[in-house]
Amino acid sequence: MGYQEAYSKLEKYGQLHVLKYYDDLSGYEKEALLEQIANTDLEVLSQCQHKAELNPRGEITPIQVMQLSKIEEKRDEYVKIGLDAIKAGKVGAVLLAGGMGTRLGSDAPKGVYNIGLTKDVFIFQRLIENLMDVVRQADAWIPLYVMTSDKNHEATTTFFKEKDYFGYNPDYVTFFMQDMAPASDYDGKVYMEEKWKMSTSPNGNGGWFLSMMKWGVVDKIKEAGVEWLNVFAVDNVLQRIADPCFVGATIATDSAVGAKVVKKSAPDEKVGAICLEDGRPSIVEYYEMTEELMNATDEQGEPAYNFGVILNYLFREKDLEEIAARKLPLHIVEKKIPHLDENGMPVKPESPNGYKFEQLVLDMIHELDSCLPYEVVRNHEFAPIKNKTGIDSVESARKLCEENGIEL
Repeated sequence: MGYQEAYSKLEKYGQLHVLKYYDDLSGYEKEALLEQIANTDLEVLSQCQHKAELNPRGEITPIQVMQLSKIEEKRDEYVKIGLDAIKAGKVGAVLLAGGMGTRLGSDAPKGVYNIGLTKDVFIFQRLIENLMDVVRQADAWIPLYVMTSDKNHEATTTFFKEKDYFGYNPDYVTFFMQDMAPASDYDGKVYMEEKWKMSTSPNGNGGWFLSMMKWGVVDKIKEAGVEWLNVFAVDNVLQRIADPCFVGATIATDSAVGAKVVKKSAPDEKVGAICLEDGRPSIVEYYEMTEELMNATDEQGEPAYNFGVILNYLFREKDLEEIAARKLPLHIVEKKIPHLDENGMPVKPESPNGYKFEQLVLDMIHELDSCLPYEVVRNHEFAPIKNKTGIDSVESARKLCEENGIEL
């Protein structure tokens, strides 16, 4: 994109301040800024004006969950179906690893954080070890697609190579980068991170499949004959990946998507609750849980919204393509955004100062007509690392790892 084209695009969206320092930039910086302007969807910035109107919720009702006792009754059947699909190369895994370890006090990718006490045990390592359990069980490699971001791509790929992929076959590992979205002030003016770079952030956990399409990874998936994708977050070091029983149960029940869930530790726990919304599968985020929903009970007198999602889903690839052809809802989230002030000096805010724009995986669930909420044992499969200490922290994850016989 040339300067004049960039100028016209910025003018259209009221963002001409992006070129404020253009004449002072080096040749490389000018080229980088013009390329970023060309590749950035500035249309989202206009949504700030309509924030209150976005994504109204429908009628929330309970959904039937496949609980542990039901799973145990059919475990052998489900495991066989799942293993057959894995051996046939029909199951792939997608690791969402675009984030940084900022809240853990690290400037490195979150997955390289070391939770070991007496030896090195990295978050990425734990996930690969969990996936290797299934590789050995099925005697077949599972294609692994790792989503990075422009902030951590090089560091992540270098780390995997240095660690020899923790024993995983690199022929079955594909890296791709998550698309970025602009970050703005409250008026929808994009912030500048550098004089030659707009502030951006990953476009949310719902943007992963579109990013795979953009990077040509979907073509690779189809060539390999992969029909199911188990997408999971980087921060849960106990989760089972491409779990044959989970895969088999989703296939056997002819569900469009499987969602691993755990019993909530409290009605107001900070996890999304699986539910139906206007009769379709959905998720109510913890901050949307009203007193009425928290106190609701089902026919057995149990809490009606008692199962929380852990961001471990099994999607049919063909359904994902159909979802991608439509436009997912946009979520506008208030965040702290580092930026340059009007004098070109860096500012690191201590409180929220603007918006980031995200698509969420929960909306992908809601696009489908059926979902299998699949219960897993909380202490065996849910050890999220979101903070350094306290709840859902490095400390709590270490305790759970040790409880499960994992040497740290």
